[in-house]
Amino acid sequence: MRGLLQPMHILVILVIVLIIFGPGKLPELGSAIGKAIRGFKRSMEDTKEKIEGAVNADKPENKKD
Repeated sequence: MRGLLQPMHILVILVIVLIIFGPGKLPELGSAIGKAIRGFKRSMEDTKEKIEGAVNADKPENKKD
């Protein structure tokens, strides 16, 4: 077993998508997928920043007693 998605598998999937959605809907579908991926990445970055902010807020600063 060399891999789950070999080039021939991807080609078959693309042909099936083309048959289901048609050539007119493909640009719209690609745009929607791109927006979804950008939104997901943005939310992941925001979550990462919130977690890092919470961790840094809990760390004691270099205080001299």
